[in-house]
Amino acid sequence: MMLKLKSMPFAIACAIASGALIGAAPALAQSQQGSTEPTAQRVVVTGSLISRTNTETPTPVQVLTAADIQKSGKTSVAELLTDLAANGAGTLGTGFAGAFANGASGISLRGLTVGATLVLIDGHRMAPYPLSDDAQRSFVDVSSIPFDAIESIEVLKSGASSLYGSDAIAGVINIKLKKNLNGTRMSAEVGDTQHGGGKTKRASISTGIGDLDNDGYNAFITAEYRKQNAIKVVDREQFGYANRDWRARGGNDLTLGVPTTLNSFLTPSSSPFLYNPAGAGGVNNAANYQFLDPSCNFTLYRAGGCSVRDELSNIQPETENVNLMIGMTKKLSENWEVRFNGSMFQRESSNNRNATPQAFNPISFNGTTTLVNGVLTPRVGAIPNTTFAANAPVGANITNQLGAAARLYGYIPDVGAALTTDNKSTATRFSADLVGSAYGWDVNAAIGGTRVKSDLDYSGYVNRTNLYNALRAGTFNVLGNNDPATVNAVSPQFSNKIDSTLNYADLVGSRELLSNFGAGPLAFAAGVHWHERKQNAPPSSLTLNGSVANTSAFTIGDETNSAVFAELQATPIKNVEVGLAGRYDHYDTYGNSFTPSANFKWTPIQQFGVRGTFARGFRAPNPAEVGNAGSFFTFNAINDPILCANGSQNTAGNVPTACGFAPPYVQTTNPDLQPEKSKSFTAGIIVEPMRGLNMTLDYYKIQIKNLIVTQAGNDPSFEPTWVRGPAGPIDIATGVGTGRVTGIPSVGPILYATSPYINAGSTETHGVEADIRYRWRLANEMGTVTANLSAAHVFGYVTEVAGESYQLAGTQGPSSVGGATGNPKDRAQFTLGYNRGPLDVTATVNYTSGFSTTDPALGAFDCASTALDVGGRTYFQNFVQPSGYCNVSSFTVTNLNVAYKVTDNLTIRGAILNLFDKEAPYDVATYGNAGAQTSYNASLHQPGAVGRFFSLGANYTF
Repeated sequence: MMLKLKSMPFAIACAIASGALIGAAPALAQSQQGSTEPTAQRVVVTGSLISRTNTETPTPVQVLTAADIQKSGKTSVAELLTDLAANGAGTLGTGFAGAFANGASGISLRGLTVGATLVLIDGHRMAPYPLSDDAQRSFVDVSSIPFDAIESIEVLKSGASSLYGSDAIAGVINIKLKKNLNGTRMSAEVGDTQHGGGKTKRASISTGIGDLDNDGYNAFITAEYRKQNAIKVVDREQFGYANRDWRARGGNDLTLGVPTTLNSFLTPSSSPFLYNPAGAGGVNNAANYQFLDPSCNFTLYRAGGCSVRDELSNIQPETENVNLMIGMTKKLSENWEVRFNGSMFQRESSNNRNATPQAFNPISFNGTTTLVNGVLTPRVGAIPNTTFAANAPVGANITNQLGAAARLYGYIPDVGAALTTDNKSTATRFSADLVGSAYGWDVNAAIGGTRVKSDLDYSGYVNRTNLYNALRAGTFNVLGNNDPATVNAVSPQFSNKIDSTLNYADLVGSRELLSNFGAGPLAFAAGVHWHERKQNAPPSSLTLNGSVANTSAFTIGDETNSAVFAELQATPIKNVEVGLAGRYDHYDTYGNSFTPSANFKWTPIQQFGVRGTFARGFRAPNPAEVGNAGSFFTFNAINDPILCANGSQNTAGNVPTACGFAPPYVQTTNPDLQPEKSKSFTAGIIVEPMRGLNMTLDYYKIQIKNLIVTQAGNDPSFEPTWVRGPAGPIDIATGVGTGRVTGIPSVGPILYATSPYINAGSTETHGVEADIRYRWRLANEMGTVTANLSAAHVFGYVTEVAGESYQLAGTQGPSSVGGATGNPKDRAQFTLGYNRGPLDVTATVNYTSGFSTTDPALGAFDCASTALDVGGRTYFQNFVQPSGYCNVSSFTVTNLNVAYKVTDNLTIRGAILNLFDKEAPYDVATYGNAGAQTSYNASLHQPGAVGRFFSLGANYTF
C-alpha cells in the first residue's frame, strides 16, 4: 500500500522521505550534542514532571530556542508562533478585525481552536485575555510577550490534561522566560514595508549581576519597547484582495458610494442627499434628489463619481508595546534556591471592526437590543420614521426642498472610524519558585499571581435618538464641522475597564522509587495544583442601556480548580521506556474530571526508535459559557424566509434588503454544560541514520466529544426563532426589472434570534507531522550548513452533529467555530542556514496548502455562492460565483535574515520578510479578515497583505 500526500508539494514530500531536510528542532539533536559533555544535565521537558538526560521524549515536542527566535527575522512572538506547521484552523491573528478579541493573538494547535491549546508561562498557568475568542474561548494573548524575555518555547504536540489539566487537548505551548543573566545587552531595530504603512521600531536593554555559583545570587532586568504603525486598507487598494470593485471578476461593485442594483441605486455617497420615494420615475429621475454638497450631483452619483475611499479600516492595527521583566535567583544552600520573577507586558492598540462607515437611517431605525442579566430587550431607542417632511429642517441650514417627505442618505460626519476601540492591555505576573532536593526528593513549589487588565476607550458609535433630535432641531450639520459638544452628544466617546485574574499554587515532587526496576530505575512524581480564576468583563455603560449599538461581548464569572496528579516512568526491559500519568480535577463550576495517559519509547538500536502516547483530556466550561455573559454575533448570510423566500431581490413582493443579509444572533450561556472530553493518540518513529541527521515522523489522532458550541451553525436541526420588529414602510420589489415601491410588508424585519451554548456532537482529526534536522560541517572550515523541516498533513477533520458527519479537512469549515479561518490540509516550514565565522544567514520558507471555500458543516456545498453562504460576503450576490473562487490557492512566503558579528560585542543584522513579495490569495468565503472590503484570509495569509518588509538592527553586549 502506498500512502500519497496529494496536497503537499512533491519536493517537500521527497525531502521528508529522503531525510535531506529538517524540521523544527527535535530534541534528539540536542541530546546528541549534549552527550559530548562530561556530565549530561538533567532537564524537565514539557510533557513530563520527571527530569531526564535524553530529551527526545515519548511525546512529540518542538523546541524553539532564543537563537531560533532571533534568526526568524520576526518582530513579535505572535508572528513567530502563527507560522508553526501545527497551527491550524481557528487560529486568531491580529489582522482579524471583526474578532471579539481583535488586536490579540492566539494559537490553535491541530486546528482545534485556541480553546484547546494550553499556553503556559514557565510551566504555570497565566490569566487569559479578558475578551474571549468568539466571545467564548479562553486563551493567552501571545502578542504581548516580548522577544528578549524568552529563553525558549516548547511546543508539546500531544494531549496533556493528565499533567496540566483543562484545555490541554491539542497540546501545550510552554514559553520559558529567562532565569538569569550576566552582563548587559542592548538591541535596536527599525523596519518598514515596501507598499506603505507598518513602520516598526523596537529597542531593548537587558542587564544582570551576580554569579549563582560564586556569589550565590543572580538578579536581572530586561526592558523592551516596540511600536508598529497601522497598515490601512487604502495602502493596499492596488491589490485585488483590497479592491471593492468586483465587476471585472464577475461580481458587484461594492465601492462605497456607488449606486448599483444590489443597493437599489440608493446608497450613502461623498455628499449626503435627500430622496423622494413617491416621485415619478423613482430612482431614475433626477428631480427626486436633492444633493446637499455641490461636489456631487445626480449625473455624477449615478456614474459612480461620488464614491468614497475607505481610509480608516486596517489591514494591520497600530500597536505599541512596553515590556518590563525583573528576576532574581538566590541560592539558599547547596541543594536549594529560590526564584522571584515579576513582569509587566503592556500593549496599546487601536482597532476598529472595519465596519462600513456610520450612515444615516433613510426610512426608520429598529433600535438596539440589550442583554442585561439574561433579559433581552429589543428596539431600545427605536425611531419608527426617520424621513423629513417637506420644508422641514434637515440639520443645520438645510431644509427639504423636494415638496414631499424625503429620506436622508449619507455618511454621518465627524464620527471617525466606526466601532473603534483603543485598547490598553496590561499583563502582570508575579511568581516565586522554591526549587531543591531533600531526602531523595526533587521539589518544586510555586505560587503566582497573574492579571490581564484592559482599559478600553470606544469611539465611532452613534446615539441615533440624539442624532435625529439634533437633525430635526436643526443643530447638527450633515456636511460636518460640528462643534465638539454636538458631536459628543451624537457620537459619545465612552470607556470601560475589564480584567482577568488567575492566582495559582503548585507543588511537585519527584524521586526514584527503585534504582533498579528491570533495566533501569522506577521514577515517580506527584503534585497538587490550585488556581482561582476571575473574569470581570462587564458591558460598557452605553451598550448596557442601549444608547449605542452593542458589538462587544461581556463576561462576568469565576472558577476555582484544585487537582492532584502523578506520573510513573520506568524502563522495564532494555531500551524500552514506559510512562503512566493521571490527574484528578475538581471544578466548582461543574464537578470532577479524571484524565489518565500512557506513553512508551522503544529504541532497539541507537539510530532508530519507536514511540507512542495515549491520553484522555478535557476542557472545562469557562465563565463565558456558564457565567453571566453574552454577545451579539453574525457569521453567514441568509434570505429572510418570509420577506425574501426565493432569494431574489427583484421578485414582486420581496423586500430587497431582506435578501442575502447576515442576521444577528444573541449568544446566551448555559449553566448545565458539561466539559468537553477527548482521547488522543500518537505513534511515531525517531531516526538518526548518520551523524548530524535527525528525523521524527509522528501520526496523531484526536477525538473530542461533548463539544461546547453555539447552536446556530452547529446543530443542523436548529430552527432559529426570529424575533421581528413591527412592519413599517420599506422598499418592496415591484417585479418589473429593478423597480421598487414603498410599502408595508406582511411582517417586520428580523431583529435577532437567540443561540445558546450546547454540548453537541464530536470532532475527530488525524494526520502526520514530520520534523527533520540536518547539520553539515563543510570541509576546509568553509562553514556549517543547517537545514530544518517541520511539516504537517491532515488526513481528516470530521465533525459529527445529530448523527450527520462532515469531512472538513481542506475546506473553509468549521466556519461558525473557527472564524472562517480555513482548514488547509498541509502546512510546512523549511529553514536553511549557513554560518561561517561572524556571518550567519538564515532563510525560512513557510507553506500553506490551498483549500475549498465550501463548508459542509454549514450545508454550504455550492461553489456558485460560497462567498455569501459561508462568509456573508456579497461579492457575487445575484450572480453566479465564478468557479475559480471555489478554492483558495496555496501560499508560500520566504523570509531572509542575515547577521554579522562585527566585533565580540557588536552584531548587526538585517531581514527581509516576504522576500519575493508574494500577494495574499483570494479567500472570498472568510469573514476572518479586515472586513467585507478585503477578500484574503488574515489568519493564514497576513504576510501577503503586509507585503515585503525590511528591517535593520544591531545588538551590543558588554
